[in-house]
Amino acid sequence: MNTTTLKNRLNRKLETITIEKEKETMSEAVITTTNKGYVALNNNTIDIIKENLKNQPISLQLFDTVKSPAGGSTVFSVPGIAGDETEKSISGIILDYTTPRAYWETTDPVEGTPPTCYSKDSLVSFDGKACSHCPFNDFGSRDGGTNAKACKESVALLILRPDNIMPIIVRIPVSSKLIFQRYLTRLIGKMLPISSVVTKITLEKSTNKSGQPYSVYNFEAVEVLSDDEAANAKAFGKGLMEILATESDRVAS
Repeated sequence: MNTTTLKNRLNRKLETITIEKEKETMSEAVITTTNKGYVALNNNTIDIIKENLKNQPISLQLFDTVKSPAGGSTVFSVPGIAGDETEKSISGIILDYTTPRAYWETTDPVEGTPPTCYSKDSLVSFDGKACSHCPFNDFGSRDGGTNAKACKESVALLILRPDNIMPIIVRIPVSSKLIFQRYLTRLIGKMLPISSVVTKITLEKSTNKSGQPYSVYNFEAVEVLSDDEAANAKAFGKGLMEILATESDRVAS
């Protein structure tokens, strides 16, 4: 075997090894991207949802909801495919949120009972009346000798988690509404849209003036998304909200 032939064989072998190395590197990159979670942001999820639904709207009532725990609990009860799962924290991208409120004539309505009056933004009721002028928005209007309002306020967060292309709804009680608003203000101060960060939500136990325990919600930005990820999250959230059936949803219930 002459020198020229040997060199050609060695060059071809080196090229083969280089190509295989490049394939391994690409595979590792794909795995890294996939393991980061948020599959909904890496695919044409909105198009798939629309295609499967045949352009029919979906309702917020179909989404799994994490409600405020009772008794000052510091763990969440999160719906799962095998039943409710206990979690110490909830982390994900807040795609959007609403500030609903609702009024029931009874102070202890049966779960699932439609409210007498409700609002999706805490500003205007479903029948077009200003919430600020409603007597049930006054402190002390709720029966029971407390200073609470008869019209129940809350915040409903639409959170995308890494392990699911469909978000969950996390309900924030009025007792933690100001804490959430302060978190929003801190993000504004850093010029960060709410959907451009991964938010971690935790609970701590506190007691009110009457000595009753309740859960306080805390919010922390644990990761800032890249520009591409933030743009994809914003687009996904906007597309999802566009296909939600908002007219019939009583998100305050």
